Amino acid sequence: MTTEIQKQGYIRHDTVVAPTEQIRVAWHGVYGITLLRGVLAHEAGQAVMHLLQELQAAEPDPVATAEAYSVAFYQLLATLHHDGGSYVEDAWQAYLIHRLIDDSNLWSAAVEARGSHHISPTLRAQAQRDLRALQRLFQLDARFIWEQTRAVVTPAMPALGEAWVPWQQLQPPTEVDQHHARRNLIQEIAACPNWEELVGPLEQYWSRYGTGALARYHVLRWEGHAKELIGIQHPDPIQLSGLIGHERQQPRIVANVERFLSGLPAHNMLLYGPPGTGKSSTIKAIANTYADQGLCLVEVGKEYISDLPQIVAILRGRAPHYLLFIDDLSFEEHDTTYKILKVLLEGTAETRPANVLICATSNRMNLVKENFSERGKPTEDVNWRDTMDEKQSLAHRFGLRVSFITPDQKQYLHIVRSLVQQRELVIDEEELQARALLWERQHAGRSGRNARQFVDDIEAELKYQQTT
Repeated sequence: MTTEIQKQGYIRHDTVVAPTEQIRVAWHGVYGITLLRGVLAHEAGQAVMHLLQELQAAEPDPVATAEAYSVAFYQLLATLHHDGGSYVEDAWQAYLIHRLIDDSNLWSAAVEARGSHHISPTLRAQAQRDLRALQRLFQLDARFIWEQTRAVVTPAMPALGEAWVPWQQLQPPTEVDQHHARRNLIQEIAACPNWEELVGPLEQYWSRYGTGALARYHVLRWEGHAKELIGIQHPDPIQLSGLIGHERQQPRIVANVERFLSGLPAHNMLLYGPPGTGKSSTIKAIANTYADQGLCLVEVGKEYISDLPQIVAILRGRAPHYLLFIDDLSFEEHDTTYKILKVLLEGTAETRPANVLICATSNRMNLVKENFSERGKPTEDVNWRDTMDEKQSLAHRFGLRVSFITPDQKQYLHIVRSLVQQRELVIDEEELQARALLWERQHAGRSGRNARQFVDDIEAELKYQQTT
């Protein structure tokens, strides 16, 4: 795929336009970029622009050009490393494509907030001109810039004739989480002969997945100390097909999420039950399943519940749909931060954004700890019944409450067999059952988590035997 992208992304350089003039036209065109100025604002973009400035000078300085090429090479490699590689071989072309998609500007922000139909013809016409200017830079491919640099540097400093290679294939893409829509857009931009035609694809992408660097991730985490959202580059890849024994729970959760994505009324969700029964895994799998439809998972530690109003304010008006995910939620007797969550779930004067849904998992349905002394007889609290009702009401504010139960032995063995079949492991049925039951006794009972850990152990053992 990469080779095909690269072939379509390059242009042929002939004698019709002198190389220096081609660089000069592209470099001068940058002065006319209005909306997309941020694409070149990063260190790598500035480094390449400085190199082009040296190359198009009337009398290029060999020393300054050599240094500029080295700095540009380093900055492009650093950017690729940060991005996790690219499907485009040319590091400069990869930089332009990724920054174009991720750039948050007045045009992309307007598309995300109000949709393409609210973009004025004048604004879109300027966007087309900016794209045309960026394409001229894109057409200065790695080998062309390398050749022009050597032509300037080598006559004065022959020792540098073999100092560099073109910045191609510096770093192939790693297993970075990227939804298919982003990958397809990268391919489309690289192959497009006229970038003015990219207005439609870019607006379609921004209107669903949003703008800015975080738009490339479908799993985010709230960093409470820094008060910011960060993207998770390697989220748990679990899929719904890998969760066995949830035939009752999954349809209810899936239906609710699909209504949410369709803009229909949907419920905040509470998934409760014993540890290891698949509550958190189900939410992560849901996020993976619907990532291409613009669903993002935002993990919020329960210690940062007081930040929820701030998080919601950041997400309000963004294009994606967000599941605010609070794992292992519970509150001690005298912890009153649950009241913040109650207000957000229902009762605040400011309505919850239509693109935000709250989802929590807990080992118990009553999220706030109660003592028996609080039930049925008064204590020091004169209004003890009101206090008890308030604590119980938190769970009731989740419109969808789904229970996960510990599997019985038959269900546990079914999960084990299904996982073994999915992984195509070959083991005698009687041996599998006997070892699965022994694992259960040695690992604190039955659960989907224990079943998965057992199959992990079996898989490692079998594969190790094959290598020895």
